[in-house]
Amino acid sequence: MKKPPIVSGLVALFLAQFAWAGDDIALSAKQAQALGIMTAALPAKQYGEVSGLPAQVVIPGNQLFVISTPLPAVVEQILVGVGDSVKKGQPIARLQSPSLAEAQRGLLQASVQNQLAKENLSRDEALWKDGIIAASRYQATRGLAFEAQAALSERKQNLRLAGMSDAAIAQLQSGNNLSSLLIVTAPIDGVVLEKSASAGQRLDAATPMFKIAKLDPLALEIQAPLAYTRDLKIGATVTVPAYAASGRLTAIGRSLLGTSQTILLRAVIQQGAENLRPGQFVEAGVSTSASSVAQWDIPNSAVSRIAGRTVVFVETPQGFRVQTINVLSEAAQNSVISGALKGDEKIAVRGVSALKSSVLGIGGGE
Repeated sequence: MKKPPIVSGLVALFLAQFAWAGDDIALSAKQAQALGIMTAALPAKQYGEVSGLPAQVVIPGNQLFVISTPLPAVVEQILVGVGDSVKKGQPIARLQSPSLAEAQRGLLQASVQNQLAKENLSRDEALWKDGIIAASRYQATRGLAFEAQAALSERKQNLRLAGMSDAAIAQLQSGNNLSSLLIVTAPIDGVVLEKSASAGQRLDAATPMFKIAKLDPLALEIQAPLAYTRDLKIGATVTVPAYAASGRLTAIGRSLLGTSQTILLRAVIQQGAENLRPGQFVEAGVSTSASSVAQWDIPNSAVSRIAGRTVVFVETPQGFRVQTINVLSEAAQNSVISGALKGDEKIAVRGVSALKSSVLGIGGGE
């Protein structure tokens, strides 16, 4: 958009009054105010940290469980909702499953056959020892007993997978009371993240019903430029300043990610995990081994690039000084820089384009 002639003339008038000598710009406070130049003090020094890295909050794989229907069933009642906290072993759904009653009947049959096989083995063992029967008959009877025992164990395991406890299985064997009621319980202490079943719904075996996760600790997947990873080490401190969360670096990727050409870092958040949500996008900082290098986190608006140099404009009694810096990391709003700065300076954060125009106009271009 083209500037109105009057505004352009005023800017040109002020720029014409600048006195440029090396990296110094002579500019009065009145002129700076007229050009909309604003300054701000450098923030506190940081040491050995790469900040402003894009990251996503994720759930560690060993803390996420998907609960599925163990047998074909009809949902009778859902006992929890999304966002509810649950305890390990807590009932979360009631199902009616004819297949469960059938599996229980199979267990009772296997139990009877196992008992009969034991009795036959005991009898034939005594007859074999007395020399009444051949050893081959005794061996055959013992083989049948082993098969019956294996069949009983298989039936018990099937019922355990269906959600029955050992106590319930023992009670079934002693009481012979078949039931089609199937209780689904929570496998861990956690929070219900998803619910995909509703009352009255008919479900096949292995149909997902709930997703439950433990949300403390949480993890971060961080994308970092390859150049920054040389100073990173496993165990380094990781922070999410906006949410008062922190943890440690657990993994540094070995391959680049697609078109972004970044390295995937993984971290576990051990403090302040309750302030974060799975799937949330945040900005993270990672401490580096280069702890002797002072760094400052400043607005992107304060950074300029002139003639191959990356600079900031430092306020002086006479105006401003062009100070060369190194950009260590750059995020959407802020950049982390280092350079020959004491830390008590004020830098221009608004109206920087006017100062840059002065340098380019006198210095001959970028």
